[in-house]
Amino acid sequence: MIKRILILLALIATSVYLVLAVTLFNAKPLERPCKGMELKIMDDIDYGFITLRDIESSLKKEKLLPVGMKQKDINTRNMEILLEKNPFIKDAECYITASGKVNINIYQRIPLMRVMSSNGDNYYIDNEGKAMNANGKPVHVAVATGYIDRKFAQDKLYELALFLKSDEFWNAQIEQVNVTPKKEIELVPRVGGHILFIGKPEMYETKFRKLKAFYTEGLNKVGWNKYERISVEFNNQIICTKKE
Repeated sequence: MIKRILILLALIATSVYLVLAVTLFNAKPLERPCKGMELKIMDDIDYGFITLRDIESSLKKEKLLPVGMKQKDINTRNMEILLEKNPFIKDAECYITASGKVNINIYQRIPLMRVMSSNGDNYYIDNEGKAMNANGKPVHVAVATGYIDRKFAQDKLYELALFLKSDEFWNAQIEQVNVTPKKEIELVPRVGGHILFIGKPEMYETKFRKLKAFYTEGLNKVGWNKYERISVEFNNQIICTKKE
């Protein structure tokens, strides 16, 4: 009987010790200060839109910078909410590591085209076809001007932006997209003093293939500044207007 009591007391003592040990082990790191932050861009390419310095500045402004703060006082959820207000951030994940640092994983929003509409709207179209705030760092993408509403931008211009992004030549060549009152598309190239008119926003691959062929077989021979306007609005023909 006494032996059973001793065994029971021993088990109770062991349990109490384990509970205290776990509690003390878990509590001690919470009192330690954060040793730093590490930023990781989770997308395939880091475009440089988001830097650790920018994140530090935003967190410091809202008194959420974790460096030097006790781990128990760090609110990683509030950090995520703040960072996701950045127009270039789609999603943010913040967590404290075993080494005492705060890791920040960022999923980006990639601007494909800037819209500066005649109605006063000013925003980017991102890689998911969504409008994103144009405040902050300027991004070197084609600028769309003219008669543009949100639906047209997120539908037709998004398709055009995706095409330009996928084609190295046209991505480098087109600097401005203008939308006429009839919702037709004019393009302003970086090289050559002419306007490219593609008409209705459709059949992009076919129209740009014809333009590239004309660039190669025509403009390279007669000169890039001979024409004022080059139109591929209609199938199977290219209409050129000479400069006066």
